[in-house]
Amino acid sequence: EGKRQAALAAEALAAMPVRMLVASPYTRAIETAEIIGGVLGLPLTVDPIVGERAAWACDVGSMTSVLRSRWPHLGLDHLEERWWPAMEEPEHALLDRCARFRAAMAAREDWRHVAVVTHWGFIRGLTGKRVGNGAVVPFDPTGPAPTEFE
Repeated sequence: EGKRQAALAAEALAAMPVRMLVASPYTRAIETAEIIGGVLGLPLTVDPIVGERAAWACDVGSMTSVLRSRWPHLGLDHLEERWWPAMEEPEHALLDRCARFRAAMAAREDWRHVAVVTHWGFIRGLTGKRVGNGAVVPFDPTGPAPTEFE
C-alpha cells in the first residue's frame, strides 16, 4: 500500500516543477522518496530537520551506520550516529524545528522546486493540517506560520 501511495504522489508531483527531493532519515521516508525520485529522476537529500516528532515507539530512527549500509549511495556524513530527537519530543521543540525549516526554505530562491518527504507530525507542525499517507500538500514558506492545528 505504501509503494502504491508513493507512486501516486510521484504522479502528482510530476505535474509540478520539482527539481530537488528532501527526505527525513526515517527508513519509511527514504523508501518513499526513492520511489518518487526514481519516477521523477531526482536525487535525494536526507535532512533530519524534517523528521517525525518522536512521540511513539515507532518514531525511533535507525542509526546512521545502519542507514549507510542500506543506502551507501546517499550522502549521510552530515548525520550524527543517533540523529532523531529524544522521546518524547515536546510539541514546542517540533514547532521550533518547523520554524527553522520554514526560514531555511524561505531563504532559498528555488523553494518552489523542492519536494519534501516527511511525516504526519512534521506536516501538521509546518502547515497546521492533518493529512493521510501519500498526500501532496503545497507549502509556501514565505507565508505565515499556522496558528491553529487540526
